[in-house]
Amino acid sequence: MSRIIWKGAIAFGLVNIPVVLRPASRNQTLDLDLLDVRDMAPVGYQRINKSTGKPVDKEHIVKGYQYAKDEYVLLNEEDFRQANVEATQTVDIVSFVDAESIPPYYFDTPYYLEPDKRGERGYALLHETMRRTGKAALGLVVLRARQHLAAMLVHDDALVLNTMRFADEVLPISELHLPKAATGKPAGAHAREVEMATKLVEDMSEDWAPEQYRDTYRDDLMARIDERIESGKSHQLTQPADEEEAPRQGAKVIDMVALLRQSLGKRGKPAKDEEEAEPARRKAPARHAAARKQPAAKRASTTAAKRTSRTSSTRTTTAKRAPAKRESQAPAARKSPGTMGRKRAA
Repeated sequence: MSRIIWKGAIAFGLVNIPVVLRPASRNQTLDLDLLDVRDMAPVGYQRINKSTGKPVDKEHIVKGYQYAKDEYVLLNEEDFRQANVEATQTVDIVSFVDAESIPPYYFDTPYYLEPDKRGERGYALLHETMRRTGKAALGLVVLRARQHLAAMLVHDDALVLNTMRFADEVLPISELHLPKAATGKPAGAHAREVEMATKLVEDMSEDWAPEQYRDTYRDDLMARIDERIESGKSHQLTQPADEEEAPRQGAKVIDMVALLRQSLGKRGKPAKDEEEAEPARRKAPARHAAARKQPAAKRASTTAAKRTSRTSSTRTTTAKRAPAKRESQAPAARKSPGTMGRKRAA
């Protein structure tokens, strides 16, 4: 269990709820020391007197506020504690807001609030009330000699206190150059792109499971450290690799819809409706384009061949029809046997 870093109370109107504050996060960065490569001796941090250039012992160092040129007011921990005794011992709730209305960039560091002795009943009352109303409590609290704006939120059975940045600490978004939504301009998002991107988001959506994510960079760095230890080369430095500067490429027109379609395909759900939606007319221009690509002489010879073919076909058809007429007339002549007999007698 994390250590207690603060003891006090939640001031909720006239209600006073004793609580303790515990860290809700841990620092997972690697603890690296500075070393002198010549003898592997640690290199320490020294506080240097800027006038003499000599190091100063910790017991001789105090904090001071400069109110004029080279004039200071000295302060120690007791001054900070006595500045506002009540503020240093309470989370003073000043208002309640909708929890979803707080922009995420205001949040800083999370802490767990745990009920202290005789604080269980008030803790449960505040927790249940905030859960039903969907509200977050905004309050002021002094931690480590500094006052913080803080948001108290409900999570499962616990109350979580998130220290926040004050408004003057947050840079305004209006200073950014951002694309306007649904403007139809090249920088904006088009309706077709939004539709495809929505399908991709839905395909990639899953339940919140933070344990599946890890700091893979830290893992890889630790693997290199373990490899050095096992090989006995713990004091050997890796030589920098030669990095070739990548050639600059000109600006490319990005087909966002094509990229989104490929992304959907990689996720195992090809956009079939996109393939079916392709109009048949796109195939016809390909045939016309192929015809247009033929040289003029070739097109002329092809046209002449077609004309010759049509002429020969017409002659063949006429030739076929002529015998048919003679055959149709022959039976009529044979129907007059007397005429044939007279011809023979003559």
